[in-house]
Amino acid sequence: MAKRLAIIASKGTLDMAYPPLILASTAAALDMECGIFFTFYGLDIINKKKYANLKVAPIANPAMPVSVPNIVGMLPGMTSMATKMMNGMIKKANVPSIPEFIDVCLESGVKMWPCQLTLDMMGIKPEDLIEGIDASVGAAHFIDYAADADMSLFI
Repeated sequence: MAKRLAIIASKGTLDMAYPPLILASTAAALDMECGIFFTFYGLDIINKKKYANLKVAPIANPAMPVSVPNIVGMLPGMTSMATKMMNGMIKKANVPSIPEFIDVCLESGVKMWPCQLTLDMMGIKPEDLIEGIDASVGAAHFIDYAADADMSLFI
């Protein structure tokens, strides 16, 4: 039986969209079964209205290449600047975009499930999600999937 990886993606910023997609696509390349459960702002990663334009918030982000004091990070335009900087680093390193990573994951058989409760709470409809996402299941389905996982990650 193939190994199984279960991932929960709860954050939808540009810098937090990459880890679950990198791990899932790598697991699939290693012939592991993989499923990602998207909840709260993690739903932005699979929302077709948002996933191609995710942002990076510079406020209280210690991983930013340039240390930005919180007061400066709150100034208008700083999120756009941080996002532009991150997109530049992504392009320079030839890292696939979020939509490209989603395509790789789906083509590799990675299962992707949105949290039904969060969809309802945030007023997101199944048609707002990218094609290939199974919006007919919820948390109970993911818990059943994760119960048989060799590894579970919360990102």
